[in-house]
Amino acid sequence: MAKIRKAVFPVAGLGTRFLPATKASPKEMLPVVDKPLIQYAAEEAEAGGADQLVFVTGRHKRSIEDHFDKAKELELELEAAGKTKLLNIVRTVLPASVSCIYLRQPEALGLGHAVLCAKPVVGNEAFAIILADDLIRNDAKGVVEQMAEVHERTGASVLSVEEVPPNETDKYGIVETEEQSDGTLRVTSIVEKPAPEDAPSNLAVVGRYLLTPRIFDMLEQTKPGAGGEIQLTDAIAALLKEETVIAHRFEGKRYDCGSKEGYLEATVEYALAHPDLGESFRAYLKDLVL
Repeated sequence: MAKIRKAVFPVAGLGTRFLPATKASPKEMLPVVDKPLIQYAAEEAEAGGADQLVFVTGRHKRSIEDHFDKAKELELELEAAGKTKLLNIVRTVLPASVSCIYLRQPEALGLGHAVLCAKPVVGNEAFAIILADDLIRNDAKGVVEQMAEVHERTGASVLSVEEVPPNETDKYGIVETEEQSDGTLRVTSIVEKPAPEDAPSNLAVVGRYLLTPRIFDMLEQTKPGAGGEIQLTDAIAALLKEETVIAHRFEGKRYDCGSKEGYLEATVEYALAHPDLGESFRAYLKDLVL
């Protein structure tokens, strides 16, 4: 089974929940301590084997391109100042073995449409999709790597899932599953944001997908729903009828950085784990709450 080489990042959203911070800067560029969300996502993809990062962008997203581009003037200044550690950080934002491809989503027509925009680049390969505002921490093995291992073993599409409070099913795509003899959970149905009383379970799909290229055919046949958007969930529901899709209970802690509370939680916990800041920041928090 071929390894996953391409990861798609739908980054055309407006990030309205973080206005005015996101008025001129994408939400994916919001920093958690000293790295933007999109860099954490890119590093997770790279650790999972991806060497082509496909960004589906919209207007006002140039800062993402600039972040992964070389900054010769900055590098020269840091080198002249002898700031070797900072110079290395800047130079390794994007490993030399990894390339970036930028595509424009001309209209905000939903996650499914954003993924479909990547079809000319992805081609006939299985690929990962990462939503950068779902920050998932696992220092040993990232979620994309976990999903890639499941795909390489089974050949199936893989959805990352976790249990959510039953009264919050209307915020997620919810799956119904059936355990297989090998211990995997085969998805038997998926529904977008069901009311708690209608949800088939409380197992929610969160921010990470690994899909076979057949999903593009499903997306092309998916009719727009509310607001004229093409839902990825609808296309996955159609894919279920033809191929096996597996729900993977990922290992790691998820922070919903699409919400202010989740973003603040991530910032505090990543700061506490930071090798340079953790000890002093922990002491500051102790003084603050006492």
